[in-house]
Amino acid sequence: MDKIIIQNPYFGLCLSLIAFLIGIKINKKLKHPVFNPLLIGVIIVICFLKITKIDYKIYYEQNKMLNFLLGPATVVLAVPLYKNMEVLKKNLKAVLVGVLVGSITSIFSVLSIGVFLGANDEVLLSMAPKAITTPIAMEVSHVLGGIPPLTAGLVAITGIFGACFAPEILNFFRVKNKVAVGIAIGTTTHALGTTRAFQEGEVQGAMSSLSIGLAGLITAFIAPYIIFIMQKYQII
Repeated sequence: MDKIIIQNPYFGLCLSLIAFLIGIKINKKLKHPVFNPLLIGVIIVICFLKITKIDYKIYYEQNKMLNFLLGPATVVLAVPLYKNMEVLKKNLKAVLVGVLVGSITSIFSVLSIGVFLGANDEVLLSMAPKAITTPIAMEVSHVLGGIPPLTAGLVAITGIFGACFAPEILNFFRVKNKVAVGIAIGTTTHALGTTRAFQEGEVQGAMSSLSIGLAGLITAFIAPYIIFIMQKYQII
C-alpha cells in the first residue's frame, strides 16, 4: 500500500482534504470548540502516517499545493477588513498599540518559558515567531537560525489552541470590546484563531485579520532585536 501512496502525487492532498472534511462533520455534530476541524484533521493524518509508516517528507511534498495557498488565503482576509474600514479608522491607535504590545509580549513570554524548561538555542529561536501566520513564521525562523518545520508545528498548535479556547479565555477576563477581542485573537493565534473570531462577529474577524498582517510585520522586525538583547544579558 505504501508504494501506491508514494507513487500517487495527489494522495497526500486527498488525505488532508478528507481528514479536514471529517473534522468539519464531527465539529458540526458535537458543536463544541474543542472539536476543532483542523485539530481533528491533524490527529487523523498523524495516525494514518504512523500506521502506514509513510515518511512525513513524502506527505509534505504531496501537499505543496495547499502550502502554496496559505499565502493567498491570508490575503483574502483583507475583504472583511475593507468592509469594516470605518471601525478601523476609529480605533487605529488602539489597533497599532495593541498589536505591538501583544507581539513583544508573545516573543518574550514564549522565550522565557522555553528557557525555564531548558530548551536549547535552536528550539528557542524556532519558538520566537510561533504566534504569527505560517509563511512569515517559517521565514523568520529561518533567518533567526531556528528550525522552520518545528516553527510550523508550533504555529499550528498555537492556532488550534486559540481557535478552541481564545474567546472563552477573553470572556473569563471580561474582555467584551469587539475590537479588543479581534486584536487579541489575531495577534496571538493568527489565521486559525481568526476563523473562530469570525464566529464571534464580523468586527472581531476583521480586526483579527488586520492583526495577522501587522503582527507578522512587527515580529519579523523586532524578533531579532529581542533575541539579541536576551542573548546580550545571557537570558538565553
